[in-house]
Amino acid sequence: MKSAKLRFSIDVLPEQDGKGYYVVVPALPGCFSQGKTVEQAMKNAKEAIALHVKALKKNGQPIPNQDRTFHTVVEIAA
Repeated sequence: MKSAKLRFSIDVLPEQDGKGYYVVVPALPGCFSQGKTVEQAMKNAKEAIALHVKALKKNGQPIPNQDRTFHTVVEIAA
């Protein structure tokens, strides 16, 4: 039986020292990762998300549903 796919939005931010990227998963508080490249950071984030979801399931906690969540950018006057 094929398992359902879960989708999560992630925020990829450059590290302050300029030597990598930091990833935050807004729907999963405490779930974050990093990597030297964007690609590595995203790969590491997938692993972190999988482990976080596994822990939620093990503890009987609900898995957030992000099917209707989206992020966008707005501009304001400086």
